Amino acid sequence: MTRRRTLTRRKRESIAAAFFIGPDLIGLIVFVLLPIAFAVYVSFFDWNLIGPMTFAGISNYQRLMADADWWMSLARTLQFAAIYVPALFALSLALAVAFTKIAGRASQVLRSAYLLPFAVTSVIASTLWMFLYTEKTGYLNAFLNTFGIPDQQYIGSPPQAMVSIVVVVLWINLGYTSLLFFSAIKEIPASILEAARLDGAGGWQTFWRITLPLVRPTSIFVLVTSTIAAFQVLDIILVMTKGGPADATQVGVLYIYQRSFERLEMGYGSALSVVMFLILLVISLVQLRLSRRSNLED
Repeated sequence: MTRRRTLTRRKRESIAAAFFIGPDLIGLIVFVLLPIAFAVYVSFFDWNLIGPMTFAGISNYQRLMADADWWMSLARTLQFAAIYVPALFALSLALAVAFTKIAGRASQVLRSAYLLPFAVTSVIASTLWMFLYTEKTGYLNAFLNTFGIPDQQYIGSPPQAMVSIVVVVLWINLGYTSLLFFSAIKEIPASILEAARLDGAGGWQTFWRITLPLVRPTSIFVLVTSTIAAFQVLDIILVMTKGGPADATQVGVLYIYQRSFERLEMGYGSALSVVMFLILLVISLVQLRLSRRSNLED
């Protein structure tokens, strides 16, 4: 009798678990796994999205290997990630530490203020910053002019365009990422920090030897997700520069978008997408492996 009740309870728990997990699992299959499988399938065909598919074998992959424009766009993606990921990590961590030093309602107000850009859609944020970046009438140049600095072109200048895009993406995501670090820092037991102070550890020593190691799981999460986001940035660049000027901001995802939906080369665009997915997979696995090795050494 007791065994039957145990089985019945386990069955109810399994049904409840399936009820809660089911919608997410269905969403994962329909919106993630099936599109990935379909992209892999289409990558072996020539297809203009309208006419019938024509089997092309591995010709799309051979084509991308010799496509200099693709490799240049991929290099610009790496450039964007090399600027954005370290900047986001360092600034958000510094901001989170600063939040912990501010007591009372002021800390809540500041956290809310920094989180507001994250609630703004990318199109609205891009439009706002396009006005700020305007060369002759933009507020940023008006501010710089007060210090005697001449007008800057920002998104109109090939050397400045990529950094200008990075600033916009940082402005959107900095508040959210800093709150992740803030929550992790607040979870550190006060007794550990107090023991460090009693041992004579200064602020920098406490941060480097206690705070940073104890927020490592959050650090790994931020590094992995921000790297993936850096390789997937599209809408902001599409609105602000469309890949210009002089292809200075034509990153990999934008190149895939142009090939797939502007030139209707769906087979080739799918092959590019598969390669981009594999690159992201390798980068994520390397980051996780390095972090795991670091944990074992500690």
